[in-house]
Amino acid sequence: MNASHQRQIDVLLDQYAESHRHPANEWVHIVCVPAIMVSLLGLLWHAHPGAAFALMGAAMIYYLRLSLPFACGMAVVLSAMAALLYWFPAQWLFQFSLVVFIIAWVGQFIGHEIEGKKPAFFDDLRFFLIGPLFVLGFLYRRFGLRY
Repeated sequence: MNASHQRQIDVLLDQYAESHRHPANEWVHIVCVPAIMVSLLGLLWHAHPGAAFALMGAAMIYYLRLSLPFACGMAVVLSAMAALLYWFPAQWLFQFSLVVFIIAWVGQFIGHEIEGKKPAFFDDLRFFLIGPLFVLGFLYRRFGLRY
């Protein structure tokens, strides 16, 4: 299929994959992208749960525009993260989220150092939202699911 007929999600995932080919960097992303997601949501939740839900809602609108199967998967992931944040001890949420956020970003940059390529979001901020789909795509492929 030529590029003019490819779905936008396929084009974005292909572009994202260009800087995520080294197996070590892929595994770093499989661990660190969800950690960044939940810690960012945790930081927002600490400020006000509505802020976290607003970000999740905006992301879900974007995901629905790209791919219904991915949107369904992300709805499950984000719901699980919201449940985790709801039950997490409030007195530790900010500190824990901040530490996880920093460590996960350090991991991301180490992964890109191994890869030898800059993070995709340096070229296009949409890749902040594509990273979670890249990770979810690993799971979908493992179970033979289409996106």
